[in-house]
Amino acid sequence: MTLPLLARRFANRLRRVGKPAVGIWHHPAYRLPVAAAEGVLGIEPRRSSFVVSYLLDTRVIHPKALREPERIGYAELGLVHTPELLEALHDPEDLARTFAVDPNEFRVDEILRTIRLACGGTLAATEWALTERAAAFNLLGGFHHAGKSRGAALCPVNDVAVAVAVLRTRGFRGRVNILDLDAHPPDGTAECFRGDPLVWIGSLSGTDWGKLEGVDETVLPSGTGDAEYLAALSPLLCRMPKAELTFVLAGGDVLKGDKMGGLALSLEGARQRDLLVSWYVGQTPQVWLPAGGYHAESWKVLAGSVVAVALDSETPLVTGYQPLRSRFAQIGLSLDRSELEGLADLTLADILGDLRGSQGTQRYLGFYTRDGVEYALSRYGVLEELRRLGYSQFEVKLDGGGSGDRLRLYGQADGQRYLLVECVADIDRKDDVLFVNWLMLQNPRVGFSARRPRLPGQEHPGLGLAHEASELLVRTAERLGLKGVAFRPASYHLAYAGRRQSSFADPERQGRFEALQRDLSHLTLLEASRRVAQGHVHLNGAPYTWEADLMIHWLTPLDAHDGSPSRAERIAKAKAESHFSVVTPTLSPARGAPPTV
Repeated sequence: MTLPLLARRFANRLRRVGKPAVGIWHHPAYRLPVAAAEGVLGIEPRRSSFVVSYLLDTRVIHPKALREPERIGYAELGLVHTPELLEALHDPEDLARTFAVDPNEFRVDEILRTIRLACGGTLAATEWALTERAAAFNLLGGFHHAGKSRGAALCPVNDVAVAVAVLRTRGFRGRVNILDLDAHPPDGTAECFRGDPLVWIGSLSGTDWGKLEGVDETVLPSGTGDAEYLAALSPLLCRMPKAELTFVLAGGDVLKGDKMGGLALSLEGARQRDLLVSWYVGQTPQVWLPAGGYHAESWKVLAGSVVAVALDSETPLVTGYQPLRSRFAQIGLSLDRSELEGLADLTLADILGDLRGSQGTQRYLGFYTRDGVEYALSRYGVLEELRRLGYSQFEVKLDGGGSGDRLRLYGQADGQRYLLVECVADIDRKDDVLFVNWLMLQNPRVGFSARRPRLPGQEHPGLGLAHEASELLVRTAERLGLKGVAFRPASYHLAYAGRRQSSFADPERQGRFEALQRDLSHLTLLEASRRVAQGHVHLNGAPYTWEADLMIHWLTPLDAHDGSPSRAERIAKAKAESHFSVVTPTLSPARGAPPTV
């Protein structure tokens, strides 16, 4: 670090004394109400709530730093956007194009609620930053692809342009800097501020969309890593003029492996980016926005931005922190026994265990009634997410027999009753695990399409709640004092989805699975799962049939040795000896062309 930067950093720390560290705007409805957001778009829809959980649990911020926004008004949006664009916001087809999903994937009113809250958050954060002369974060925003008359690329309106326009109607005449560090260029922002002498826009991205008028733009090659990125950032910051207000779009899509970003920063590199910006911006009123992020760890970039600005810290985030697990644990502790009609210690995890009892007095695992289940589902936010997808009047049904006990959740929409969730589970006393024989999460009102094709075994698209369901199963096992959660994945994509926390019980099977992931990494998950299901994959030159063997999520780490040699050695040996290849079947002309995959 250079001497001038050290001096600037020390001066910034002195100026922070006696001032609020940061103000943070967040709303539960910041979660994009699109079930396909994660699987199709690559978005972590829980990003903002994950960040809030982490910041509170690690005491980076005080709960008083959190603020809820109000929805922006259409009059404020109209200061920037044309009447035609505002009208198009209510058109499902037009809005679906902006979000790159099918129109039946969402409810327009819920999408607009999310977007208007985010725009309101950016405005409120900006007003607070100017008043307190401090740094503010809005945990959803930075919609930089929206121009005056068009929405694009997940950006239906431009929240930064709207915030500046509103401030100017209230007498603000200061110079504004917009530092855009998303992996994609700010084409919409450039359009909104074209010809404005009081606005400077700087951009460092990994995508070349042609020269943007009025933008100090640096485009980096695809795959640029930490060192090269930071080397390019410093000159851009040096060219940034003094201003009365600075917006920082600290894009989370700069991470290596991001589905759409193209750059290759590490989490450490993203933190250094934010520290560098924070030191340069100094005590200028500033608003930080997350912009894009299409990676499972994009929330960590945003949390790291807050840590950098609030604490001036290079310390990495806590390793192994699981925000959803932490959040659910805290909700479980807050449940009121009296409101559960005398049922003790109910958590949503409990409802995903064994179902026993007779009709009328039936209790899940011999403990919990249907009313208690519905109460818990409500408290854990599951019913709210389903409501945002268009369902209401929920009903839980419990019954048992066969391969386990069954829980079913129904919801109504458009005058019809739909089965949304079905879980059949039992306790395997031999291995002391919760065995899930069947788990289905489905959105029956949504059809498959080119954007959201059918995965093997699916009857309807999913609800976007797979992570919640997995966490609930784990908590069930914890509650029951079991060692883990077990299942037999019927297809490649199901095993792939559980790979981070679960592994095959048999070490050699785990080794083959890891080899399969390695050798199919050039395919999308859909393509890989279809190839395996259709028999278009060979193992060591011979046709390969998917092995639906036992997969377990152990609640405590496995013993380092399960005999001799160690489990890890057996996995590594099987992986090294397994080589998968994709083959294209050849059919005779009489039988037609090979199937499309």
